[in-house]
Amino acid sequence: MRRQSREDFVGASRWTSTSMPYLKPRPPGQGDAWRADAAAQGRRGSQRIVHAGEVRAPSEVARLLGVPDEELVVVRRRLILLDNEPNELTDTYYPVAIARGTPLAGAAKIRGGAVTLLAELGHVGTLVREDVTAALPEEEEQQALRLAATEPVLRLTRLTLDRDDQPIQVDRMVMPAQRQQLRYEIRIG
Repeated sequence: MRRQSREDFVGASRWTSTSMPYLKPRPPGQGDAWRADAAAQGRRGSQRIVHAGEVRAPSEVARLLGVPDEELVVVRRRLILLDNEPNELTDTYYPVAIARGTPLAGAAKIRGGAVTLLAELGHVGTLVREDVTAALPEEEEQQALRLAATEPVLRLTRLTLDRDDQPIQVDRMVMPAQRQQLRYEIRIG
């Protein structure tokens, strides 16, 4: 019997990620998009809400949301798990005018996911911009994602705008580069 190598493990644990399932509200009664996406690939997706509530906006988030630096925003910090293993860290930020006093500001899971709740609140994304960069992980990221200091991560920042080009959400994701494949499909016409 052949012993499994690191390459076998990496290939077997690689996750192919597309953004589309996470951009549209879910039909009534359906769970969150991550769990459904993982299940469709024969895997188990879950998440832990690490923190939710109001925080001072980091500079990049403030710029993307169009608010002054250090202004209060609502954040949901999550550890995304694939087959019970850390797969991604995601911080999702919302303007307080949209999220204050809603389940977005709380640590409970949201039926159908945050995008579905945003739509119910009258905020539907119509334009998404994503930027992806690579870097070495910060110490906190190493620990949460179980990485060595020399294992690179992908950083994906997603800005969602409504039909009036107003920002409604900023996602900042950190993923182990060797365990990810990002797939973009663009339909023209």
